[in-house]
Amino acid sequence: MKSAVTPDQQGVPAGSAPFPSQPPAYAINLPPGAAVYPSPPYGQVPMPPGHMPFQTPVHMPSPVHPQYPPQMPVAMPMPAPERPPDCPPGLEYLVQIDQLLVHQQMELMEVMMGFETHNKYLVKNSLGQQVFFAEEENDCFSLHFCGPMRSFAIHIQDNMGQTVMSVTRPLKCGACCFPCCLQELEVQSPPGNPIGYVIQDWHPYIPKFTIQDERRNSVLRIIGPFCDCKCFSDVNFEIKSLDETSDVGRISKQWSGFGNEMFTDADNFGVQFPMDLDVKMKATILGACFLIDFMFFEHSKQQDNH
Repeated sequence: MKSAVTPDQQGVPAGSAPFPSQPPAYAINLPPGAAVYPSPPYGQVPMPPGHMPFQTPVHMPSPVHPQYPPQMPVAMPMPAPERPPDCPPGLEYLVQIDQLLVHQQMELMEVMMGFETHNKYLVKNSLGQQVFFAEEENDCFSLHFCGPMRSFAIHIQDNMGQTVMSVTRPLKCGACCFPCCLQELEVQSPPGNPIGYVIQDWHPYIPKFTIQDERRNSVLRIIGPFCDCKCFSDVNFEIKSLDETSDVGRISKQWSGFGNEMFTDADNFGVQFPMDLDVKMKATILGACFLIDFMFFEHSKQQDNH
């Protein structure tokens, strides 16, 4: 039976730990002057000679964030003011403005194939805030066979999606040589309640219209230019008093660029009227803008080929 081995017999001083915290250097059979490498600490992986420990830089570079393309601007809605007592619901937007910008939306089907589609318009104020959205309602037969002289019903919605106004045009011949074929337009607000009319006046070569109130009383006149085709400039339809001696406002077909004018029928209009004009007459003038667009500036590549 073997006797127990004491720490003194193993070369370890009595009272010390069996394993020293710092093992002795390994320098067995080394020549004089050779470098002695201490043994690696226990619990760590030895590194190769020449290894440089990683040091955290004092100033870390800021992370690079991905760049995203800017988003297209969205038309902000115009806040609704208080409605006067005699103002139809939804027309309170017209109380505090004296100018409207009407932008017809470009339809891809019309641009690529020349097929006529329903007209859509964005109506904004001078600050670019959306006031109304207008969309045409029609059938396929009228769209493709009646051309710009087709009858239509345009529904105007406010920023809440409520239909606040309707513009209706019956089907009539476009020959200006006969007084019985003159165009007319009825404006209703709310739908079913007439508030104004736009009646074409006969003239051999100048476009003329009369704006009437809900009782068919003449209030204003619109007089257009002798030629409605102008390159690189606006086409103005002047709004005048009944005796045509004073200017009241203007409906301007704005030049949209050579490409848009030649290959699309997406038009831009500017409508100006006095600030204190009755809101019903302001709405009727807006309806006159739609009628002028259909009569003089509505076209497509399919119709041009015919």
